[in-house]
Amino acid sequence: MKILILGSGQVGSTIAHELVAMSNHDITIVDTDDNALHNISSHLDVQTIIGNGASPVVMEQAGANDTDMLLALTRSDETNLVACKMAADIFNIPSRIARVRSSDYSEYGLSSEQLQEETLSGSLKAFGVTDSIHPEQLVTEHFIGLLNYVRALQVLPFAHDRVKMVTAQAKSQDDITGKNIQQIVDAIPEHTDCQICAIYRNNRQIVPNADTHIEEGDEICFVVNSLHLEAVMRSMFHYDNSRRRVMIAGGGNIGYRLAKQLESHFNIKIIESNIHRAEWLAEKLDNALILHGSASDENLLSREYIDEIDVFCAITNDDENNIMSALLAKNLGAKRVIAIINRARYVDLITGNQIDIVVSPHLITIGSVLAHVRRGDIAAVYPLRRGAAEAIEVVIHGDEKTSALVGRKISKIKFPSGCYVAAIVRDEDVIMGRNHDHVIQENDHLIFFVARRRVLHELEKLIQVKMGFFG
Repeated sequence: MKILILGSGQVGSTIAHELVAMSNHDITIVDTDDNALHNISSHLDVQTIIGNGASPVVMEQAGANDTDMLLALTRSDETNLVACKMAADIFNIPSRIARVRSSDYSEYGLSSEQLQEETLSGSLKAFGVTDSIHPEQLVTEHFIGLLNYVRALQVLPFAHDRVKMVTAQAKSQDDITGKNIQQIVDAIPEHTDCQICAIYRNNRQIVPNADTHIEEGDEICFVVNSLHLEAVMRSMFHYDNSRRRVMIAGGGNIGYRLAKQLESHFNIKIIESNIHRAEWLAEKLDNALILHGSASDENLLSREYIDEIDVFCAITNDDENNIMSALLAKNLGAKRVIAIINRARYVDLITGNQIDIVVSPHLITIGSVLAHVRRGDIAAVYPLRRGAAEAIEVVIHGDEKTSALVGRKISKIKFPSGCYVAAIVRDEDVIMGRNHDHVIQENDHLIFFVARRRVLHELEKLIQVKMGFFG
């Protein structure tokens, strides 16, 4: 597949790295930053073009005439949209995916039901966009999952939110600490179930079996029917969902979106340094308390009873401000702190220290892009463990002649090493992956936990439908 990427920032360069690792991809990257392109071309086998991705001349130089997919991933919505329009009308590129930050483009004219269904807005269709990536909405949804389930380190939705993959850390007071997997499963309430996919102990992965014991500090990754998530969390962890006091540092687009969706259920305070933005927030939000000031102001935090705050969210556009305000909030008594950090080096430094959860918008965005470019019918992709592992949702197509999976028991399929079926979603039924006698059927949604990303190419080959299916 010939793919044209506009933008060599963290998202664009990471996507290029992922695609080069797969076979049969011809990658070209366009950017105005000569140094960034030089750095990419020095360690990746890609073609680079210096110029504005919204220029038809530059697109033609980059080979747009015979390109299969355009990934418009620059930081400028307008550049991405204009590029998609030209890709559709001038170069006839079949697949045109745009990264769009502004809700003015992505949500204009859509009803609340259409927003839930992720329908393309009329404005995006007018620019010839076939699929869109909305980083701020993706990050907002990620935060909502973390705030709704206070013990979770990560909450990932699959199969139209019928299944969730959750990561949580075992503490000394938790019911699961000191027990083995079989004891934990036996203690889960009747008519509920979960599949523990992996355990991380001191950053080392353990593949669990029935006799594996949970120790304090273990990070446990499991999948569960969304309807049973709260019951399972209460069974496994010391779980208090009454924590409803949230302080948000940063009233930008993500802060506003988060407060708007949660203000009817949470007691929310927002700290915003820009007086005009603070006034705008006060007009737009009904129940949230808006505070003008700096989130790293110790006196302000103390006056607003930071020691009574259940969750402090540092979500400004500045990594250093987020780190410092989150550390200060934790030091002053906030029970749980979450910080957005964009720079990969900072993520590695901070993770596992005083900040409880580090959210990387780029990793979240990259997962959404990968779901569009992976071969086979990939419905969702989420990088795990800062990209070391992945969770993938696949929709199975074909029949017993054209598919290596359809009509076969899980136990009879040779999956790549380090690749495990976490769950099967069939219509409204959720089947845990340890039930190896289940036969895979067409249109099943398979949720995979992939511990070793180097086997992804083997998994893609396994799930592909043979050409006879299309004949």
